[in-house]
Order: sequence, then structure tokens, then C-alpha cells
Amino acid sequence: MSEESPRSCLEPRLVFATGNAHKISELEAILAPAWQGYAPGTIARMSDFNAPAPLEDGATFEENSLIKARALVEFTGLPALADDSGICVDIMGGAPGIFSARWCGAHGDDAANLDLLLAQLADVPGAHRGAAFVSAAALVLPDGREFVERGEVRGTLIRERRGEGGFGYDPIFVPEGYSRTSAELSPEEKNAISHRGKAFRALLPAIIEALKGK
Repeated sequence: MSEESPRSCLEPRLVFATGNAHKISELEAILAPAWQGYAPGTIARMSDFNAPAPLEDGATFEENSLIKARALVEFTGLPALADDSGICVDIMGGAPGIFSARWCGAHGDDAANLDLLLAQLADVPGAHRGAAFVSAAALVLPDGREFVERGEVRGTLIRERRGEGGFGYDPIFVPEGYSRTSAELSPEEKNAISHRGKAFRALLPAIIEALKGK
């Protein structure tokens, strides 16, 4: 479709390399107030295209986010957004890091990943339980242009889960300046400080231009 052709507000203009509804909601909450032309349906998920997940064999969050976005552009022909996120624990030398989603050995088993990390930190005193959530967001366009931004939020890991919101390691992560875990924050509070929110906001001008078809 040429840029001059009319486009329905329900026609996908960008595809996000995720099946995670939380990530879609987080992106929409940041995007909608920044661009009045945004309408639900303009961002599709990779599952809408039955796109296969590429091998994420990068050594950094940035490399993995680009791998996912590049593969999705090639498969769909649309601008593609991807992020790679994880928790980096100071005393563990930055682990789990890029392996956060499969730390227990099974990809996406949040409960098992969290249980394993808590067990590994069981004897670590509170003063040494510092950590950071890190996210790298990448936007790749069909014309070959690429944009990557990084977001980070520091905090402390507690010993037991608290809160019903969020996902992943949120129930044991208390961001700096807060007494509540990320899982106890409202979506608005979390979006304002989150690592992924910071990366998305830094990438926002490029995302809006892609959605406008430029």
C-alpha cells in the first residue's frame, strides 16, 4: 500500500514482537496521550501474523531486541517493535540478565524463575540485594532504519512476594524511592518509572513517525 492510500484506523501499521498483553497495554498507555491520532488496532502482535520466534542468541538486551524486530520486519513487511528485558542482580554479576525469562530452564515460567532467584539469594543480607530492571527497545523499519533505546530502574529485592499486579520478578522488586513492590504499584505508577516505560518513551518519536507511515 502506498503512503497516499487511505488507511483504516484498524489496519495494523506496526507489529510488536510480543504475545504479552501487559507489554501491549504498557506501550498503549504511553503512546495514546502522546499522539492524538492513535487508535486501537494500529499495533498488532506477532501472533496475529503467526510469526515464528527467532533464535535470540545475542549477548546483550540490545542485540536480542534487534534480532526480534529484524525478523518480524522480514516476515510481515511492517515496521516492527521489540524489547528485551530482564533483571540484573548486583551480587550475581548482573545475572539473570538476558536469561531472566528462562532462568529456571523453561521459558516464560514466571513462578519458577522467581522461586529459583529467591532461593539463590536466600543467604544474601538486605544491604547486598540491590538489582536493576533493564530493557532495550528496538524499532526496525522496512527501509532498513533501526532505532534502539535503553531504560533502567534500580531497586532492592525482598525475600517474599508482595502484590498481585505486574508479572515476572515484579512481586519481589522494590524500586528506589518506594516502599511497595512493582507488583503493588498501579499501572500508572509502574509505567511512569519502569525500565520498559523509559525505553518506550525514549523511542516514542520514532514509533509515532512509523505509525504515521513516515
